[in-house]
Amino acid sequence: MPCPFASHHPLAEQACAHPLAHHGVLPPWTGDEGATLERSALEAAPDGVLLIDRHGRILMANAAMALISGHAQEALRGLDVNQLLPPALRERHQGLIQSYFAHPVARPMGMVGRLRLYREDGGSVPVDVSLGHSPAGGGVAVVFVRDISAVQRLEEDMHHQATHDMLTGLVNRWQAGQRLGQAIMLAIRQRRPMALLLLDLCDFKSINDSLGHGAGDQALVEVARRLQSTLRASDTLARIGGDEFTVLLPDLQGHQTAERVARKLLEVLQAPFQIQGYRVSLGASIGIAYCPEHAEDGGTLMRYADMAMYHAKAQGPNVCATYAPHLAQRMAEKVRIHEKLKQALGTDRLSLHYQPQVDLRHGGIIGVEALLRWRDPELGELPPGRFIPVAESTGLIAPLGDWVLETACRQIAHWKRAGTPMRVAVNLSPSQLRQPDLAARLARCLATHGAPPEYLELEITESQALADPDMARQTLGQLQALGVGVALDDFGTGHSALIYLQRLPIDRIKIDREFIAGLTTPDSDTTLIRAIVALAQALGLGVVAEGVKTELQRRLLLTLGCDTGQGWLFSRAVPAGQIDELLARPAIDG
Repeated sequence: MPCPFASHHPLAEQACAHPLAHHGVLPPWTGDEGATLERSALEAAPDGVLLIDRHGRILMANAAMALISGHAQEALRGLDVNQLLPPALRERHQGLIQSYFAHPVARPMGMVGRLRLYREDGGSVPVDVSLGHSPAGGGVAVVFVRDISAVQRLEEDMHHQATHDMLTGLVNRWQAGQRLGQAIMLAIRQRRPMALLLLDLCDFKSINDSLGHGAGDQALVEVARRLQSTLRASDTLARIGGDEFTVLLPDLQGHQTAERVARKLLEVLQAPFQIQGYRVSLGASIGIAYCPEHAEDGGTLMRYADMAMYHAKAQGPNVCATYAPHLAQRMAEKVRIHEKLKQALGTDRLSLHYQPQVDLRHGGIIGVEALLRWRDPELGELPPGRFIPVAESTGLIAPLGDWVLETACRQIAHWKRAGTPMRVAVNLSPSQLRQPDLAARLARCLATHGAPPEYLELEITESQALADPDMARQTLGQLQALGVGVALDDFGTGHSALIYLQRLPIDRIKIDREFIAGLTTPDSDTTLIRAIVALAQALGLGVVAEGVKTELQRRLLLTLGCDTGQGWLFSRAVPAGQIDELLARPAIDG
């Protein structure tokens, strides 16, 4: 810690007389008017002022100095100035006083760092000092002492704001990067592995959309608290973006340790908590990358953890995954698909094909399901299973969903004008269902194209609806109020919470193709399908069986009371122009 009489300034080459050197400065004060004014000025000065002789004895101290030091003003007179310094500095400082008086120099504020003044009560206060010298009375040092506590607090606050997330109080992205670099150097030097975990909350946007951003902030604070309580003091938890967090785990025994921590983090997040009277449960996906095994620089390690996190996300909520080289190839493909899909939006490379929904008894087409198709000049025909997950994870699902609805409404209007009105079913993505203005936007879309709302049916999956039943009930009710139909897709594969099913405003349920695939012989077990059809009838809902491929399946479904089917037995999904051809011939032969 520096001492106030240590000289480090260029002015050290020459002595500089302080302005007070023009006056007599040794007590007692004279009684003339000039001395009185001088003393009044010193007493009013905001900085502390000390006059010190060559033995280190305080000759005079003003009121501000008494306030800073905690000593009574009169008690300071005659006190060894070393008593105002921390004990560890006193012996060295005595020698510096003698050096100063042998070669007095002027020094401005800002030349002594991290100096603390020792107070009478045993505490300390950060100070800055400037020095001057007067030859009066055989030579005295004039010391100006400034309490910089407020400045130091401001600097600390600014540093904290620059390095921490203001909402959660966690380390921010920049500081996390600094600590990651330090952890990597330590891991390499000590030859002890460290892990970087990248955590992304699952479906966090639904909280913001349904409960508001205030609720979302409360959830993030609770997430930070839970994660922090699970980690060691030596670990670093940082919030690096909206709902993304990183965890640095230094000095690991092995991979099992990091994976065990990741599973524990997922576990503590899943416990429900209350926000604004609602019971909320959060999940997450975690990617793990190791240093030095996977990478020895922060940027690469973060990228690998990101790849592992997206791999975990693709497997469902509450999964952790570790980076492997093949994930880099998947990420490259994802980036490529993302860029090409952005280019394809609004071009003729995207199209809707329509698969008929057929009356199982008479064979007439009573509706179609719109299915998205994409043909790229380089990648060829891409199945939805290849590009829809990319769209969902990169935010393209929203504009893609808008394009599908616009195209479907335009086609509905065309068929209506042509005299062949057709009900068109369109799949809604989870992000579309969460849009608070979905009904209003859909109303504008229908009006723009002149499409009657009764010919549009929106399909949502059972898991979508039951992820947030209250939100789903409200949104689906708004859609039904427009006159739009609602169907529950993939029924029987999700939660199957019947109490919520009864409350949801839906018109139709679709039996998942997995159930239909089991109908392979006349004596196949039909218990589940029979129960689903009976349930739908009891609730006054229509039923569509998906994946009908054989005549046997059609006949069995009829005997079970299911009157509508969809599948390759009748037709694959075809361009809109071919629907007229299908209407001209029976979908069922014989």
